[in-house]
Amino acid sequence: MVDTSDKLTTTRRAIASARVLMSSETVTALREHRSPKGDPLEAARLAGIMAAKKTAELIPLCHPLPLTHIDVSAELNDKGVYLEADVSTNAQTGVEMEALTAVTVAALTIYDMCKALEKSIRITDIQLERKSGGKSGDYVRSK
Repeated sequence: MVDTSDKLTTTRRAIASARVLMSSETVTALREHRSPKGDPLEAARLAGIMAAKKTAELIPLCHPLPLTHIDVSAELNDKGVYLEADVSTNAQTGVEMEALTAVTVAALTIYDMCKALEKSIRITDIQLERKSGGKSGDYVRSK
C-alpha cells in the first residue's frame, strides 16, 4: 500500500457514474413495477452504498477509509438507468475507488434484478465525474 502517513487529512469527495442500457420493453417493465425480483432501483442504491463501505476489502492495496457520506442515485430514463455515487471522507487519501465501486455494484445489481426480463442489458460508461480535496486538487470530467 502507498504510505499516506505524511499526507494531510483533508475533506475529500468523489462522484462517479455508470449507465445500464436496456431495451424499451425492459424500461417499460421497470416503470410499471413489473420486475420479478422487486424494485431494482432501490436495491441498486442500497447495494452501491454497501459496496462503497467494502471497497478496501475488494480492491487490493486500497486504503480502508472512514466514509462520512455516501449517496447513490438511480434514475430511470428512456435508455435504461443512470447511476451516480457521491462519496465523502476526511482522510489522507481520496474516495475515487469507493465512488467507482458503488456505481459498479449498483449497475451489477440492476442487471441481476432485470436479467429475467432481458439478457442483453449492457453496463457502460463507468467513470469518475469529479473529485475534490487532496494534494492533486480538483478534477472535473470535461463534457
